[in-house]
Amino acid sequence: PSPANTGPAPGPPDGGWGWVVVFGAFISIGFAYAFPKGIAIFFKEIQGFFGTSYSEIAWVSSIMLATTYGAGPISSILVNRYGSRPVVMFGGLLCGIGMVSAAFCTSILQLYICVGFITGFGLALNLQPSVIIIGKYFLKRRPIANGLAMAGSPVMLCTLAPLNQFLFDNFGWRGSFLILGAILLNCCVAGALFRPIGAAKASVKTQSTEEGKEVVKEEVTKDAMEMNSPLNIPMETKTEEEEAKDCCEKVNKYLDFSLFKHRGFLIYLIGNVLMFLGFFAPIVFLAPYAKHIGIDEYSAAFLLSILAIVDMIARPTTGIIANSKWVRPRIQYFFSFAIAFNGTCHLLCPLASGYTGLVVYSVFFGLAFGMVCAMLFETLMDLVGATRFTSAVGLVTIAECCTILLGPPIGGTLIDTFGDYKYMFIKCGAVMVLAGTFLFIMNYYNYRMLAKEEKRKAKEEDPKSVRTENEGRNNWNNETVQDGPELEPLREEQEGLKKEGNGT
Repeated sequence: PSPANTGPAPGPPDGGWGWVVVFGAFISIGFAYAFPKGIAIFFKEIQGFFGTSYSEIAWVSSIMLATTYGAGPISSILVNRYGSRPVVMFGGLLCGIGMVSAAFCTSILQLYICVGFITGFGLALNLQPSVIIIGKYFLKRRPIANGLAMAGSPVMLCTLAPLNQFLFDNFGWRGSFLILGAILLNCCVAGALFRPIGAAKASVKTQSTEEGKEVVKEEVTKDAMEMNSPLNIPMETKTEEEEAKDCCEKVNKYLDFSLFKHRGFLIYLIGNVLMFLGFFAPIVFLAPYAKHIGIDEYSAAFLLSILAIVDMIARPTTGIIANSKWVRPRIQYFFSFAIAFNGTCHLLCPLASGYTGLVVYSVFFGLAFGMVCAMLFETLMDLVGATRFTSAVGLVTIAECCTILLGPPIGGTLIDTFGDYKYMFIKCGAVMVLAGTFLFIMNYYNYRMLAKEEKRKAKEEDPKSVRTENEGRNNWNNETVQDGPELEPLREEQEGLKKEGNGT
């Protein structure tokens, strides 16, 4: 569009090129969520190669997941500064570099750096911009768009699980890492689809503001030249104070710390931090657990594919249900139920005996996992709104990275201590049931408080109408007084009615 176009900013198109953006987000979000889980196929062999324990090898996935979530504020700042497209393309490049470098590692510490930090940071630059740009392209159909984009995770996991096993059998884990690094470069292609909205209008605004700043600077310099030297000292102090305020405003622009005063945001944050303590560990240890009880490698990898297929169907279905008029006004309750249902599946997993029981567990786990992931960001946007969503995502992810980092290693420690996987599943299930119960109770409290606040606002507006009615009645009484003695019987009757109403 021409730079002369200075009309009002258009709203989200809710379609059109937005569906292409959803496809790009489908790819980038899929790699961001599925890759740390799919790489668990190599853990048993890497553990034997380096001679490490379960807890030590679990740090690879936990560091990658923690970096993906902990780098959320950095990703949000880069998106606000440069836009989603270059950030995602740079993140895809980092992912490729990290995995190619991991193919030449000679110690577990080098794997922590290459796979955990470098690849994890690249995945963070894929995840945040993809979620943010969907909120810019969609409003009415946003739950459906989020559900379709989040379906990229199960699709990628369903593909990566058998692919990683095939690559390992033919090329070993080093050759597999080289090929996976090349595959992750497709995130750069996905990022190229993220066309920004209103770029021309933004450029016009920036040009006008820059011209205005230049004019102001010229006027200030002229005034400073005309002023005497004693008067220049307070001018310098004012500019220093203004610079400090500008720095604070920039920080608050990228990360809105006033969200910590938001009741709904704090409830969401506490519940999710607790939930992620047991969210990823069952997926990381599902394939090693199947191999531990004597199931062959391809059948163990196929469990992740079953989980991913069910997850693939559950995410868009959950998005459609969450977008309905019955669920969307109370979507927080639906989210709480999904978390508690996820934890119940983990609590029942030790009862599964044999491969058939693990298949049934994978089906229910995929359903519960897809429900949680489909509503993970939609519930946050429902609480804080689209304008504060970018800052909210950054603050939430950096708080969640601590429990994400500790979840798989704690599960690995339980396995090393007791020599049985069931204690890890029980721990994860109990934590998630507790998180779902907490969110359900606190969201009920939040809805009650919001209803009371609305009633208070309504009561504050009512006295104004009462005042206007009383003023009208007083004016009418004054007019009747001015009319003369003909209306004195009516006034006496009115006074009698008042006395009877007051109980006199």
